[in-house]
Amino acid sequence: MEPKPASKLRESPAATRPNRKIVGFHQDDGGDWVADLECGHTQHVRHNPPWQSRDWVATPEGRASRIGAELACAKCVAS
Repeated sequence: MEPKPASKLRESPAATRPNRKIVGFHQDDGGDWVADLECGHTQHVRHNPPWQSRDWVATPEGRASRIGAELACAKCVAS
């Protein structure tokens, strides 16, 4: 059997997620912070040590400091 061409190899999920800028934040019904992305999608940004260390989420200043930062958008497909 011949090996698959490199273009047909399965890419890791992170490789298919394009980065999008954070344009704002809001809280969901459970009180968790959600980043609003430039593409119109959203992504939770929880501070839940030791799995996720995002202490900047806990303060208005911390969240404001991340406006314009990029997150990989799981809902966008890289073109």
